[in-house]
Amino acid sequence: MRAVLCKSFSGPEELQIGEIDEPKPTADEILIDVHAASVSFMDYLIVSGRYQMRPPTPFVPGTEGAGVVVAVGAKVTKFRPGDRVACGNWIGGFAERMVAKEWKSLLVPPDVDFETAATVGHNYGTAHYALVERAEAQPGETVFITGAAGGVGLAAVDLARHLGLRVIAGVGSDDKADLVRSYGAHDVINYRREDLRARINSATGKEGVDICFDNVGGAIFEQMARLMKWGGRLMPIGFTSEQIPSIPMNLPLLKNYSIVGVFAGAWAEKFSEQAARVNDRLMELLAGGKIRPHIDRVLPLDQVKQAMQAVADRTVQGRIVLKIR
Repeated sequence: MRAVLCKSFSGPEELQIGEIDEPKPTADEILIDVHAASVSFMDYLIVSGRYQMRPPTPFVPGTEGAGVVVAVGAKVTKFRPGDRVACGNWIGGFAERMVAKEWKSLLVPPDVDFETAATVGHNYGTAHYALVERAEAQPGETVFITGAAGGVGLAAVDLARHLGLRVIAGVGSDDKADLVRSYGAHDVINYRREDLRARINSATGKEGVDICFDNVGGAIFEQMARLMKWGGRLMPIGFTSEQIPSIPMNLPLLKNYSIVGVFAGAWAEKFSEQAARVNDRLMELLAGGKIRPHIDRVLPLDQVKQAMQAVADRTVQGRIVLKIR
């Protein structure tokens, strides 16, 4: 079968299209004809050797796809051949066929296309875990979301609006402001050209934010450590700046706020039944028009290098999707 191959951890430029044997599902897995696969910053980090895990090379990158079930393992009860599904795995998505655990897969409603379905699990799953499970966000609270026009960030804006939160969106360029406003942001801050402290104080009446959903890390996280509200929740989600921040621990002490780690992938592995229920709930919200994933562009599999480089360059709003079939 046709697939993208990563033979060394040297980034998108060294990716190749090749022919490999199709994977075989184990007892608790399904085999999928992949129609569409989304491209995430995590995919870029994995092929660049900058992620927490390094698969044995060569491997097929791609963490999220959607398509049609071809075969199921002996212990699978939820799916059967012919079902339309979205699924996730640490690797394997940028290929004509991939395998996924039963609990990491979900049925796609009939009126949802594969390109959209391929963008839900990671983006909205992370946002839901952070805001609902970890922050226990309440209607009326204020959340500041960094990297707000990216895949996970925009999903967080969208879901926060659905949850009744007041959203302050942080972006790195002015051309992203209209998109995040259209998804429900009350205020937009360009932290590359504006004074973040002054803008947060102005937007919150100097009270600070209840929740900080930080995708960026580095200096922004360090600044937000001084801009939290009493009893707030400061959440590291990821480090797209590629700088892991450090903060003085007297800051959370003085305002009794919490630093709440969010690693949705690890949570899903450890609590698979809960994660599966969340995935099903997200598909219900999608089918009902309560959330609306944004696709920046759809590219053919042959343009995987360009797709991944665009993600690395932060020129993508929402998600890029590869069309496999």
